[in-house]
Amino acid sequence: MTSDFPIDRRRLLQAAAGWSALAAAGAAPARDLSGVTLRVGTYKGLWRPLLQASGQANTPYKIDWREFNNGVLHIEAINGDALDLGSGSEIPPVFAARQKSSVRLVAVTHEDLNNQATLARKDSPIRRIADFKGKRVGYVRATTSHYYLARQLAEAGLSFSDIQAVSLTPSDGLSAFARGDLDAWAIYGYNGQLARTQYGARTIKTGVGYLSGNFPIYANPRALDDELRSAALGDLLQRLQRAFAWINGNFLAYARAQSAETRVPVGDLVELFNGRSGDYSLGPVTDAVVRSHQEVADTFLKIGVLDGPADVKPLWDRRFESLLRPPVV
Repeated sequence: MTSDFPIDRRRLLQAAAGWSALAAAGAAPARDLSGVTLRVGTYKGLWRPLLQASGQANTPYKIDWREFNNGVLHIEAINGDALDLGSGSEIPPVFAARQKSSVRLVAVTHEDLNNQATLARKDSPIRRIADFKGKRVGYVRATTSHYYLARQLAEAGLSFSDIQAVSLTPSDGLSAFARGDLDAWAIYGYNGQLARTQYGARTIKTGVGYLSGNFPIYANPRALDDELRSAALGDLLQRLQRAFAWINGNFLAYARAQSAETRVPVGDLVELFNGRSGDYSLGPVTDAVVRSHQEVADTFLKIGVLDGPADVKPLWDRRFESLLRPPVV
């Protein structure tokens, strides 16, 4: 009898530890998600190849990938019930808050800010932001480039009224920059890298010091309120969290997967990664994240981009907080 007790006790402790781990992770009883299809917004070269390359793509539900090239379009699709999950920067939800859009922010990624850059043509006399006065400057409206360009101009004593501001999509902006239709360009991601490597663009400033590095994940409230779709969303967020952590030690593999989808040379993508401002990660909603977002909204109001105050706190939804909280060690 006494010899059996330690074994039983050990099993009991192991089981209890397992239950505690599940509770800490916010795990729910297993559900049959085979009939669920999530409509997920992605950017070319991002989530779709990331899940494949990191071994996280074998989901127990189907994913209908829908490609959009900026966060505004992700939110518009969610608001029109054409998307269950999307992503972007802190900027589009500021406008969504003003417009009472039907969107919730359920997690946040931390990504590179050095690839958020204000560029000048190689043959341009521009050397600093103050030189933008009267110049043709491209940007993407209601995105990070709109925000950090506005802050950089204000810092230099200028505003959008002092430049010839041209709102363009990233691909149209690259074409305009290549043709010489722009003197400078505020842009993010691999389009900026192409401008540097193919057209000799010079970096005047990056987003470091102007952006928080927080990039919210947007969710459709209708999907969140559906038990099965919400369970699938929670699972997908955990897969993305593992994939984002994987990037930092396996970027060459990710760059190859990205290159296959974007046609951007692997070497250019690796160069971007090597010059990153910080490591990649995905985490839960926190008080600090919400405060940072409100500061963005308040700054936009201060510099005259918004026509009234925007309260972003109601957009943030913490239901996946326990799922995404880092384990205590």
